[in-house]
Amino acid sequence: MLKKSSLALLGAALFLAWNGLLLLFLWGRPGSAPGPGPAPPALPAQLLRLAQDAEAELRLQRELLLQIQRLGRLQKHHKPPPKTPPKTTLKTPKPPQNEEEEEVVIPVLVLACDRSSVRRCLDKILRYRPSERRFPVIVSQDCGHAETAAVIASYGGAVEHIRQPDLSDVAVPPEHRKFQGYYKISRHYRWALGQVFRTFRHRAAIVVEDDLEVAPDFFEYFQAVLPLLREDRSLWCASAWNDNGKEGLVDPGRAELLYRTDFFPGLGWLLLAELWEELEPKWPPAFWDDWMRQPEQRRGRACVRPEVSRTMTFGRKGVSHGQFYDQYLKFIKLNDRFVPFTRLDLSYLKKDEYERSFLHEVYSAPEVRLEQLQEGPGRHSGPVRLQYRGRDSFKALAKALGLMDDLKSGVPRAGYRGVVSVLSRGRRVFLAPPADWAGYDPSWS
Repeated sequence: MLKKSSLALLGAALFLAWNGLLLLFLWGRPGSAPGPGPAPPALPAQLLRLAQDAEAELRLQRELLLQIQRLGRLQKHHKPPPKTPPKTTLKTPKPPQNEEEEEVVIPVLVLACDRSSVRRCLDKILRYRPSERRFPVIVSQDCGHAETAAVIASYGGAVEHIRQPDLSDVAVPPEHRKFQGYYKISRHYRWALGQVFRTFRHRAAIVVEDDLEVAPDFFEYFQAVLPLLREDRSLWCASAWNDNGKEGLVDPGRAELLYRTDFFPGLGWLLLAELWEELEPKWPPAFWDDWMRQPEQRRGRACVRPEVSRTMTFGRKGVSHGQFYDQYLKFIKLNDRFVPFTRLDLSYLKKDEYERSFLHEVYSAPEVRLEQLQEGPGRHSGPVRLQYRGRDSFKALAKALGLMDDLKSGVPRAGYRGVVSVLSRGRRVFLAPPADWAGYDPSWS
């Protein structure tokens, strides 16, 4: 820049000298050819215009010279900013709806085997997930099925594809030969969950099987209930599934309604790494879901479950050979209305508050007989209570209402403290034991 300034000064000096000489020459030049008569009047005017033009050009050159000098001084004293500015201040928090809430990462673990229809599952997961960073998708494949592997691979970097390395048959008791598939599933679950929590070191995970389709607010729901699992140690999971979520048995207008349940639902569920640390050392060789429902594993803890399911199953084919599918599972109502769970106060699901409000609602509802319920609401259209007093009584009433009537370790599906909440003919019905209920009886299974 200094060289440019010197050149500019030299150019300006030469220009001034040249114009000075030019003016002297013009002013000293005689008029037209010698001869009698006055000089032409136009010559002095021409000289005056030349002088004025020269003066204007000098002013312009002087202004340019001053601009060059000012620019040189500015560049001399101004240091360019560093490429990466130092982080000296905290970022202003973004509004909640745009905030990456504490950068919580909840991977979705998809258990796959030999269903190429896993595409239906993955398409909906990828369509509805709000953030690839916060909800990475890990597909763990067992069975070594080439067509299914090709479908998973077609998603490229959108999913992490891992493969169960042990595809051998599992040694099973002779009486369990026909249950070989259940043993392989349990082995796969143990390996895949170990990868998520041990290898990838995630602190929570959503577990989904390859025959599930998710609702639009699937991720919103799990993101909202995760803090509950961390705060309330009487909860050990959250599920997207309602076992009694058939069309007509749930209220789609109350899609925001959530419950506590003593029954482990599965079918799209969230667990913490701490729970896996507890379960992994004693993980069962088979029938892992029923094992989870045993008192030794549940230890009095509950799960969160929705009024309207956030998953539905389309997998009639499987090791269970469609058990319950044609009668119940294919009729499950999948929620189709987005509920902003993260903006709702879910503290009512904490144990003490929930039991106060829920049990009061149940046992303050008038008790009716099944015949009265079937006749219609009559003068009273609010919630009512159907009371059962034993296993056979429960099963009879459950069948009459269209519910799943099986029990696991004495716990009814979707029940909490023995109470199952359901809609019947548009009316809220609590299928409940007596108010002095003393706990589940495992012999009812």
